[in-house]
Formats: sequence, C-alpha cells, structure tokens
Amino acid sequence: MRTKIVYISTLLASTLTFGSCHNNKAENLANPKVAVEKTIEKPLSDNKIQVAILLDTSNSMDGLIEQAKSRLWNIVNTLTTLKYEGKTPEIEIGLYEYGNDGLSSASNYIRQVAPLTNDLDLISEKLFALRTNGGEEYCGAVIQDAVKQLTWKDGNKNMKLVYIAGNEPFNQGNVNYKEAVKNAFQQDIYINTIFCGNHEEGIRTFWQDGAITGNGKYFNIDSNERVRYINTPYDDEITLYNQKINETYVSYGRKGAEKKMNQVAQDANAESVSKANYVERSVSKSKAVYKNESWDLVDKVSEDEKALDQIKSEELPAELKGKSKAEIKTYVAQKSAEREKIQKEISVLAKKRQAYIDSEMKKEKKQDDLGNAIATSIIELAQKKGYHVEK
Repeated sequence: MRTKIVYISTLLASTLTFGSCHNNKAENLANPKVAVEKTIEKPLSDNKIQVAILLDTSNSMDGLIEQAKSRLWNIVNTLTTLKYEGKTPEIEIGLYEYGNDGLSSASNYIRQVAPLTNDLDLISEKLFALRTNGGEEYCGAVIQDAVKQLTWKDGNKNMKLVYIAGNEPFNQGNVNYKEAVKNAFQQDIYINTIFCGNHEEGIRTFWQDGAITGNGKYFNIDSNERVRYINTPYDDEITLYNQKINETYVSYGRKGAEKKMNQVAQDANAESVSKANYVERSVSKSKAVYKNESWDLVDKVSEDEKALDQIKSEELPAELKGKSKAEIKTYVAQKSAEREKIQKEISVLAKKRQAYIDSEMKKEKKQDDLGNAIATSIIELAQKKGYHVEK
C-alpha cells in the first residue's frame, strides 16, 4: 500500500503534494466490496529507488547518529517527491555501521544493520538502537560489503545510491577504496561521501576523491551541531491525525501484533528527538511508500483483493475472531476509508506546513547536516536519471 522541523531545502516543498493513497473509498462505504477492491496508486513494480546509508559508529560519532535519527523521515519525504514517468517508485533503505570496536576484526568492524527494505519502521528501530564504540574505520571495506551483500535491482529506471559518513581518512583498511567505488559504479551504484569535519580536510583525506570516483557528491558537515527545527501552526493537528491513523491498522499473522506495537514505538522514538521530527514521520505515514502489507490487513487487501480468502482464522487479531468473511471485509473496508480520509487531511496540512517552513527558511542560513546533504544530492542525482520532482 501503498519534525520543530529541520531546515529543509525548498526543493522539499513538493514532498507534501502526494495526497491520499486510496481513491474515493469514503463514499464507497455503503458498498464494502467495492471499497475493498479499490486500490491505491501502487509503485512501479519494475522501478525502485534504493538508498544504503553507511554510518561511522566509532566513539566520536554520537552527533552523526543523532543527526541520522533526526533526519530519517525528512529523507523519506524527499524520496517521495520523485516520480518516474509520472508514477511513484518503490523506496528501499538499507543501513550499515562501521568503525565500531564492538564488532569483530574479522568483519573489518562492519555490520549490516538492515538490508534494503521498504519496512521503514524497521529502519527506524535499527537506527535508534545504534551505539558508538571504538574505532577502526575502513571505508573501502564497508562500501565493498554494501555493494556485494545488498540486493540491488538492475535496470536503468532504478536509482541506486550509497551514502557513507565518517571522519577518518577514506583510504584506511586493506580494501582499496578506489576499487570498491569503481566496482559500485560499474553496477550503476552512485557513491556519495559525507565527511564529518572541515571541507579541506575531507579533500586531503580522500573523501572527495571517493565521491568523484563514484560519480556521486561530496559533502562536509559538522556532525556535532544539533539539528535546528522550525515549529509550525500545523504541527499539533498533524500529530492528532497521526494518532488516529494508527487506529486504522489491522494486524494479522504471526508477527502482526508485534509489528503494530513497533509502529507506536517508532512514533515514540521520533518524538523523543523532537516534536517536529514526529510530525515529519506522521507525514511519511500518509504516503504510499509507507507500506505494511506484511502485517496490516488494510495494506494487504489493497495489494491483493483476494488476501482475506487466504488468511487463516488464527492469524486474525482479537477484534476479528469469530466474524464471517463478509463482516471482516466490511471491517477492513471501513478502516481503509478512515485511513484515506486521514491521509487527505494530513496532505492538506502538510502542504501548508511546508509553505510555512519555506518562508521561515528564507530568514535563516541553511544548515549543513547529514539530512540536508542527502536530500540535496538525491534530488540532483535523480534528475540526472530521468526522475522529476513532483510540484
């Protein structure tokens, strides 16, 4: 199926135009079967944007991890502005950590935290669980691992991006970074580098060369700077709608209840960073890229109208135990219509919110941080690949 806000590029004004994921389900409540069968605009099955984020988790990188937590949903919302031939691509995000002495020397102090996945709650969960320790930072090795281990999709329509962030020389370790980066680019994977420190130092320590070799972008940021936010008059109302949208999720399957609880847990994680970050997540949850068909019946039925015929009674949540198939279809249709209505309300508010942020941004100097670096380069690289930014 299908935050105070950080200072976002004006390019992100278009992140909020996607609108509802269902079509006219509210007026179809009188006919539950029709309501269930109407599906959302689906991503192209043969079109993906895949983003792997490689984070240095050595002792000095606590600020970097905090910026990543603060910017995850902003990055997601940037990705949702992109369209290919007028349609929304599927989005997958993967996560690695490197340079952590808590990891084994045999692994080059590297760990795949999460594979490329459209389970955005999982990415949030894993990101908030990261801890810094030690480090030996081997950039070439972690790029090599990400390129080899992740499931990258072939095809010119797909956009494959790696973002690596850290603060030690890029040429450390026994894997030649030039070879690793060139191998990535041969597979149409763009390598973007984010040096946590002085711009010139990043050049001297080969971070810029890594990006040039990988046909990507080089950035430098102050990883210890706290992300600044802009509060808006629309945040409280979006927050209320987010609480309501959670009530439209109908868990099923062995992990359904656990996944539904994790959804609430990731709301709490976002809010622990800032209220604005929570709002940014709420906006993401109103979009088609926030997909939970593996545990939510509303998303599952939207993807496969015959799904309810295949669900076993023991896989159903307590509120649907003992109900007939017709009653279950009606219930799911009602939840689907409720979600569509909430998504529309969030979309309208989100546009107004972004316009307010853009206006306030003009009064301030743009902040250089992890999220802005990623957001800016995503747009630029996407346009080179034939994507356009939805206005």
